[in-house]
Amino acid sequence: MTSRIPSQTTGPQTTSPRATSPQATSPRATSPSPSTPGRRTVVKAAAATAVVVPLAAAPLTATPLAHAAENRPAFRHGVASGDPLPDGVLLWTRVTPTAEAVPGSGKGPDTAVRWEVSEDRDFNRLAASGSVTARAAADHTVKADVRGLRPATDYYFRFTAGSAASSEGAPENPSEGSPKASPVVSPVGRTRTTPAHGATAPGVRFGVVSCANWEAGWFSAYRHLADRPDLDAVLHLGDYLYEYASGGYPVDEDVIRQHAPLHEIVSLADYRTRHGHYKTDPDLQALHARHPVIAIWDDHEIANDTWSGGAENHTPGTEGDWSARQAAAKQAYFEWMPVRPATEGTVYRRIRYGSLADLHLLDLRSFRSQQTTVGNGDVDDPERTLTGRAQLDWLKKGLAASRAQWKLVGTSVMISPVAFGSVPAHLLGPLAELLGLPKGGLAVNVDQWDGYTDDRRELLAHLTDLGIRDTVFLTGDIHMAWANDVPVKAATYPLSQSAATEFVVTSVTSDNLDDILHVAPQTVSLVAAGAVRAANRHVNWLDMDSHGYGVLDVTAERSQMDYYALSDKADRDATSSWIRSYRTLSGTQRVERAEQPVR
Repeated sequence: MTSRIPSQTTGPQTTSPRATSPQATSPRATSPSPSTPGRRTVVKAAAATAVVVPLAAAPLTATPLAHAAENRPAFRHGVASGDPLPDGVLLWTRVTPTAEAVPGSGKGPDTAVRWEVSEDRDFNRLAASGSVTARAAADHTVKADVRGLRPATDYYFRFTAGSAASSEGAPENPSEGSPKASPVVSPVGRTRTTPAHGATAPGVRFGVVSCANWEAGWFSAYRHLADRPDLDAVLHLGDYLYEYASGGYPVDEDVIRQHAPLHEIVSLADYRTRHGHYKTDPDLQALHARHPVIAIWDDHEIANDTWSGGAENHTPGTEGDWSARQAAAKQAYFEWMPVRPATEGTVYRRIRYGSLADLHLLDLRSFRSQQTTVGNGDVDDPERTLTGRAQLDWLKKGLAASRAQWKLVGTSVMISPVAFGSVPAHLLGPLAELLGLPKGGLAVNVDQWDGYTDDRRELLAHLTDLGIRDTVFLTGDIHMAWANDVPVKAATYPLSQSAATEFVVTSVTSDNLDDILHVAPQTVSLVAAGAVRAANRHVNWLDMDSHGYGVLDVTAERSQMDYYALSDKADRDATSSWIRSYRTLSGTQRVERAEQPVR
């Protein structure tokens, strides 16, 4: 995502007492069914863990606890699950074996870790268990790819470290002290498997988020999603973290809280430290402990405007070899995220929810050509690619072969075209910052699908030529909420065909139009949004003011996105309120407004 000149949001001041973490209750009945100044120049702990109380009384969320003994292992970064399957799920945690073994340090002994999965939160009905070793080589992160579980079922999981945990070939932690010391137990997490392949699922519901900048605000959106008992999973569509130096984005005077390390992250140790710092946030820990997270990356997990051979925010002469930086960023990502790496170190993959929905997840950074300049015709060059040939073929094949009612596509950048039209001159600059456009306002966003039109043309032609219906693109990146039809020919729409629909969610905290201009909501956005919609008749709705999240509810009849806004991203106790809902009915390829959110 193109760098922006940000500021602190001015918004509604409604607050509420900070919500307490939900206790473990099963949200559903279990189912046993089978150089010169430029953008780069402009944008340049937690307590340790104690031996826990009996698990029946432990909170479901992974709030860091007090540490009873400095030389004992600790679970300071919570627990997480992700990439669910009908018979399994990927579990994650990070062990701090000794006080000096902080993320990115490379210090600390190998430590045995045991994991358990249970059908009840008291762990009286174990469904699976095993052991793994937390090693410094992986920054003491561990993953367990659990199988043998039942489809469409809630499970609870936890980890233990210390004298009772064992792993083949793992030494006892020499810093434990007495061999009779009690094991340290992690907080308890809840996860959920997907329906069996081919099984009829009445519905599936996802939280949808993107663009969480630590320095730009509090992660209240995660807390509100963690508080919902009705979600099957949370989709994170990229920019889970940001790589900038402190005060680079946003600028120093608008920083709400400082991240770590304070410098721009470049090395493997840097990326590990930043990931570890993010995972000390209690609202982020709560989200991971309550729901499986299905994540893809965008650019800021690596560097701004990443492409296969470099990035706008990378200077080889002073920041080293690009391939080394990219490899470090990806290694840290796979260590710290509950994501199964696909082949070639990518995140494109497919997750199925019975016969109702196939979720196709894209990697739009690893294989793309370098972003071009606007106005020279290179955006239409068929030799340039956003997806890479192999990934585009994989996506087309998967869409054509899918027998699911809905084909959901997780894409980190917007596929719908955007033109400016007659946007007032004083708004062109801020909108250009958000949309990645030159301040002259030409109708191309070169960091998104607009900059790689041949890939988009080929994909949309594939959908229309084969009659593939009910395709919905789910998107983040641009810090605004949109509800779009995806036209085959935008210039003649709506007289021409729509190939799909697209729901874009706003940012968790990263700056929007109001933040850039330091104005109250709707001061300028009503005019700007009206002008954008007038020039883009496929855009049904556009919100430039809010920070928040979406909830996508999918049934056989429709896919509906409910949009929620936070009262104030600068308030760690921010409230959440529903603002709009849009849906696409099966077979229509068009977006329409829904009058109320799904209950």
